[in-house]
Amino acid sequence: MISCLKGELFQKSLEKVTILVNGVGYEVFLSSASIEKLPQQGEEVFLYIYTHVREDALTLFGFADMDEKKMFLLLINVSGVGPKLALAILSGIRPADLARAIATKDVARLTGLSGVGKKTAERLCLDLKDKVGVIAGGVEGLPDFETGATVEGGKERDVVSALVNLGYPQSRAHIALAAMKRRFSPESLDEMPLEQLIRETLRSLA
Repeated sequence: MISCLKGELFQKSLEKVTILVNGVGYEVFLSSASIEKLPQQGEEVFLYIYTHVREDALTLFGFADMDEKKMFLLLINVSGVGPKLALAILSGIRPADLARAIATKDVARLTGLSGVGKKTAERLCLDLKDKVGVIAGGVEGLPDFETGATVEGGKERDVVSALVNLGYPQSRAHIALAAMKRRFSPESLDEMPLEQLIRETLRSLA
């Protein structure tokens, strides 16, 4: 399974590129947002990759940053959303903005994206509302969607780091942190010492 590629940007079009790695050209489909971040043709490029395997094809989808790949993986787990539609969605909105739209059930914003009708938008909100915190955890200054509560970025990272050191997966640590933040006001979170934040987050895992 190919998870990333580093090589020469051999060809580039509006929706895909060819990356030359040790004499082998890999065709990779990207969102327009990732296309815009690419270097000039002939220069070195690095992409995160999702390998989509079917009986009749093996297709590579590429991402300029990990947040976009994380959101892509969430999207394709929603019924009716395949890799091509997920890529089209990410071509029209940044991952952090998409996370906000899903978490706040902004159906109007979602239906404005290519290929997204009202039913698909509602399904995205229903299926991903409690999962986009994984993306939010990697976006500096993003508020908690339910309460608007925020915790200083450094504290959040310390809480997640503490849980990871205790053996919890990073994705689960981010979800637990988001759940903990929903139980407190912004003022309480600002005044809470790190040790208590960690204890309260562990309670969300119980």
